[in-house]
Amino acid sequence: MLASVARGADSDFPVVRVAEAKRKFKSVAVEKTIQNIQSSIGNKELAWMFGNCFPNTIDTTVDFGTVDGKPDTYVITGDIDAMWLRDSSAQVFPYLSLVNEDADLKQMIAGVINRQTRCVLLDPYANAFYKDATKISEWKSDLTDMKPGVHEHKWEVDSLCYTIRLAHGYWKATGDTAPFDDTWRQAISLIVKTFREQQRKEDRGPYHFQRRTETQTDTVAGRGYGNPVKPVGLIVSIFRPSDDATVFPFLVPSNFFAVVSLRQAAEMLEQIHHDTASAAECSALADEVEKALREYAVVNPHGYGKIYPYEVDAFGNFYCIDDGNIPNLLSLTYLGAVKPDDKVYLNTRKFVLSDNNPYYCKGTAGQGEGGPHVGMNMIWPLGLVVQALTSTEDAEIAQCLAILQKTHAGTGFMHEAFNKDDPKKFTRSWFAWANTIFGELILKVYHERPHLLD
Repeated sequence: MLASVARGADSDFPVVRVAEAKRKFKSVAVEKTIQNIQSSIGNKELAWMFGNCFPNTIDTTVDFGTVDGKPDTYVITGDIDAMWLRDSSAQVFPYLSLVNEDADLKQMIAGVINRQTRCVLLDPYANAFYKDATKISEWKSDLTDMKPGVHEHKWEVDSLCYTIRLAHGYWKATGDTAPFDDTWRQAISLIVKTFREQQRKEDRGPYHFQRRTETQTDTVAGRGYGNPVKPVGLIVSIFRPSDDATVFPFLVPSNFFAVVSLRQAAEMLEQIHHDTASAAECSALADEVEKALREYAVVNPHGYGKIYPYEVDAFGNFYCIDDGNIPNLLSLTYLGAVKPDDKVYLNTRKFVLSDNNPYYCKGTAGQGEGGPHVGMNMIWPLGLVVQALTSTEDAEIAQCLAILQKTHAGTGFMHEAFNKDDPKKFTRSWFAWANTIFGELILKVYHERPHLLD
């Protein structure tokens, strides 16, 4: 996939980019940003890594064109030929700050929004889709309602939230309302309907999922409906952003994310479509979920004071961990779900970055959040990046940058996870989300704390 291309970088750190002939998409604004940062910061290895990672999504994962005269963009995750709603949103989100400098980049991201709208209308319960609807999924035998064009049918609240986050961010950055037509409004209505179904106030809703597998987290308890929940207004998420099944189906970070997303959708419906009724419905659902979070998603189990658990069932049971995938508890301020000085969040932060979080790893190569998805003793660069993105302390941010710099295993790219004692033992050499969000971190530090890059 990758080939070296010398592009004027420091000789000790040649830029590792896909060959020019194989690059998927080019952006003048992205290239200019890379050049500016590489020439401005003193840490040449971080500069080299930024030059590799930040453009990785547009270099390798974007298939841009038109459908029915509208921009259309299919975005794969990297080494899997499928478009996750979550990943595709997160992969292009860091480019929003540059869209007004590059008309092609703007059209490309509008194309992502258009395709995501069609994906949601195809199946709001699916997490990943194909460009070619005739392609047969390797998961075709899953015991669930698989539709043509769906790669995987795992219900994850955050998938739908991410589509709203990208749409709202694009609208705020550009003022362009072209992607937000009546078809988009139908998708928002379907998202609200799906969230309502998964509050499970009257029944368990239409979604169920089982898989014949030896991996416990790849199938679902309760004959495919998950463990029981008390219907209190929270939204069931059968799977986490790692694509692992939840233990208690009220996934707290995803419910916080839903509150933010519903309010963003309400703002857009009100201001773009003047649809006060639909906006009010979104706002009312956001208020209901927020109230339930305050009542059922605050616990005090470990001596840190009140904290947010990772999962609850509203019967009084809760699961206190954190996972490196986003949304997680650590990311709540990054997503705008809580304020940076929120006392419960600050207590939660202390917990998740401690040995009391069973998936917080410490080793000779570094320390950071992991998660069940790749097993014990594995640190997620995503977790380190979001720790730095949400930190207000120079020392903590510098530590995260140092670990990321130390653990790319000579590749110049981020990975899904690496062993806490040996970074050369890593998973997924081509994982564009981790690469682009690393670029987002470098951009943020460059603008706010440039001394940390020297």
